Amino acid sequence: MPATQPTLSVVFPAYNEQERIGASLVKARTWLERHHPDHEVIVVDDGSSDNTATVVRSHADGWPQLRLVQLGCNRGKGAATRRGMLDAQGAWVLTSDADLSTPLPEVERLLAAGAHAPVVIGSRSIVGANITQRQPLYRVAMGRAFNRATRMVTPGGHNDTQCGFKLYRRDAGRDLFERLTVEGFAFDVEVLILAHKLDYPVAEVAVTWHNDERSSVNVWLDPARMFVDIFRIQRRHRKVKR
Repeated sequence: MPATQPTLSVVFPAYNEQERIGASLVKARTWLERHHPDHEVIVVDDGSSDNTATVVRSHADGWPQLRLVQLGCNRGKGAATRRGMLDAQGAWVLTSDADLSTPLPEVERLLAAGAHAPVVIGSRSIVGANITQRQPLYRVAMGRAFNRATRMVTPGGHNDTQCGFKLYRRDAGRDLFERLTVEGFAFDVEVLILAHKLDYPVAEVAVTWHNDERSSVNVWLDPARMFVDIFRIQRRHRKVKR
């Protein structure tokens, strides 16, 4: 842990990411050391069966701000993100997909919006977003269907709940993730429902995004689980109090 509180923590939930996490860590270190030297990076290995942890350790030499946390078994992206959020010490905590499909410099847009909101979500679906590599049509169709479902249960009218690039003021992030009950991919929906129920302002900011075909998402099972989860979340959080 850094000797002083970092201004920015970056959390990467990772499951079987040995092919991508190394390149992401190189990019993250290069940019953070130049622009946010008082940073920390936390990789949460969600019970990977490959060499994700070994790759992360190989990048820790001379970079004390990098930490590896291992869950021991595969519990889900929500569980891994929650662990990283609760371990983070930064004044602001960024959660990012392990492939950096949204480039790390885009966090500056989110930090600017953080002057007015303790929760800031990156968006691929609003004016100003820049998609440099689109998903296959079947993934686009599934994404649109899921987005319609989430907008039915999530207050605030957010256009993109699933972009894996979100920023939290540390106190707000801890409050929200301590209450999180969903451990799978639909955890983002629960976080946003909680944020609105608990009166945390949420800002949605356009970002650059690039699709990586080497996704760990199961295109048949995971969307079905997500649809089930969002309606469970709606029932679970009809009444939320501080």
